[in-house]
Amino acid sequence: MLEDHLTLANPCRRLRSGPAGAYIDDFAEWLRERGHPASSRSFMLRSLASWTDWLTEKSFTDGDFVAGYDACRRELSEHDRVRYQRGPNRNSLAAAAALIRFLRERGVLAAAQPPPSPHERWPLLKQFRQWTRQHRGVTNGTMDRYECYVADFIKALGVVPANYNAAAVRGFVITRSDGHKVATAQMIATAVRAFLRFLAATGECSDGLQHAVPRVAAYQLAATPRFLEPEELEKVIAACSDQDAVGARDRAVVLLLARLGLRASEVAELTFDAIDWQNGRIAVCGKTRRQDWLPLPQEVGDAIVTYLRRGRPSLPVPQVFISALAPRRPMTRSAVSGVVCQALRRAGVKAPHHGAHLLRHSAATAMLRNGVSLAGIASVLRHRSPKTTAHYAKIDFDLLGEIAQPWPQTPSC
Repeated sequence: MLEDHLTLANPCRRLRSGPAGAYIDDFAEWLRERGHPASSRSFMLRSLASWTDWLTEKSFTDGDFVAGYDACRRELSEHDRVRYQRGPNRNSLAAAAALIRFLRERGVLAAAQPPPSPHERWPLLKQFRQWTRQHRGVTNGTMDRYECYVADFIKALGVVPANYNAAAVRGFVITRSDGHKVATAQMIATAVRAFLRFLAATGECSDGLQHAVPRVAAYQLAATPRFLEPEELEKVIAACSDQDAVGARDRAVVLLLARLGLRASEVAELTFDAIDWQNGRIAVCGKTRRQDWLPLPQEVGDAIVTYLRRGRPSLPVPQVFISALAPRRPMTRSAVSGVVCQALRRAGVKAPHHGAHLLRHSAATAMLRNGVSLAGIASVLRHRSPKTTAHYAKIDFDLLGEIAQPWPQTPSC
């Protein structure tokens, strides 16, 4: 019943008498099932009442929800609602969008026709993803970034690879990289180079065209890893209290990042099947299809158990970590980084970088300072190239001090 979610009599009366009256009880219950707390449900329903009042005023009926939503959005974009005056606002549009999703799920409204995806517009892009996943073992996250730049490449040079030439390829990479940082320019060049390799392997274009992609000038291992000092790291962990559901989840996430050096995507994709409780280990698939087993420290395991017992919503998905806000869904890579940013803010730590990778660097730094060899660090972090792990040798200042040569003395004139 609507009254179980909205106690104010006036909005209830307006909702029941409006165009959405026949569906409002089920919609309120749908919001509860989707994980919206009581305060959120009440606010959304009150906002929806303003929109249904507007529909009645504009002579829209219960068969015109989509048209009414579009018309209201256009009106608000042209004329914002006067503050403290009754009428629809952006919150009303959000509530209306939720109502339309509910009605589409129930089959009352026809499903929306989504715009054509990049794979539908350019089948070559879909083939590139499938081939690269199968033959190169590239993860979905990396392919998502590749496809952004490859789609621009196809739009610029056309869909007929036989017409591509070295000058056009080089010109695109230079133009597309203009104004970006070195890391982004390198990603653009790598994506285009991978796409051209795929075309050559499948016979779509001549071999060797990938060599036309210019290399981005950058010194290897030029920067030093950005990390937290041990006392700062402990403050960040302590800032995640396990006394509530969100705190228990955040603590488990931060400990996985800080103690095991996992990537944000690896934490987001962690499933129940990947945790071997009996042997105290977890399975991790990083940037490749290779699966590695890492030991599960007692502290990390206890944090995961606490989250599962106290905080995880009962959502039938294999992923361990679930979003805190409705609608409930598995956490994403960006959500994991957001957990780290919030923990840094709560701890009052001024970090050189905000994101999940900061804790990965901190874990490697802590291992190095505790006497772990670079080979051991590479095993935990699952680096394929020793050069990547050698990056952390720069922060062992004690060892560097032992091998540093004195400044040459020159006789004064």
